[in-house]
Amino acid sequence: MDKFTTLEGVAAPLKIINVDTDMIIPKQYLKTIKRTGLGKGLFSEQRYKDDGSENPDFVLNQSAYRNAKVLVAGDNFGCGSSREHAPWALLDFGIRCVISTSFGDIFYNNCFKNGILPIRVSQEDLDKLFDDAERGANATLTIDLPNQEIRGPDGGKVKFEIDPFRKHCLINGLDDIGLTMEKKTSIDTFEAKLKERAWA
Repeated sequence: MDKFTTLEGVAAPLKIINVDTDMIIPKQYLKTIKRTGLGKGLFSEQRYKDDGSENPDFVLNQSAYRNAKVLVAGDNFGCGSSREHAPWALLDFGIRCVISTSFGDIFYNNCFKNGILPIRVSQEDLDKLFDDAERGANATLTIDLPNQEIRGPDGGKVKFEIDPFRKHCLINGLDDIGLTMEKKTSIDTFEAKLKERAWA
């Protein structure tokens, strides 16, 4: 998993509440177990018209936001089913941080396991960040995980809270496998002892 320390990039405003995981990545994209290639399906029912052409009204199709790294979203983002393809699709598109007032619990946990930082902020702070994000190509936010703050284009700062263990994992690029491998020496020692016991 890629490490997450400081991220600077364009923030796209998605002023929709209750964005569920089916909206993030529709069911027809769930046939794969690969984590790559899902970016094309991200918000596909909003991004594309029935004929397959792009919907110019959808935020991620607008030239200023095509390379967004941050998504500023409405309340209850990532609700619905537990599909891990949702964070995979965001990551494959290039989004490493989602900011909202609240998240679906399973989606929230899956983000951390896949190198995406979900940040909870107050409604007042979210409104400020929406204002920043609506500046188009000038909507650059800096996400500083070590200092737990979001810096806006005008120098404004929003502080955020994060569980220390999850912060440690993101900063060090540790997913569940990486955490296990941190204990490799202990695991190897245990397995060597098992080999000494013929009955084990």
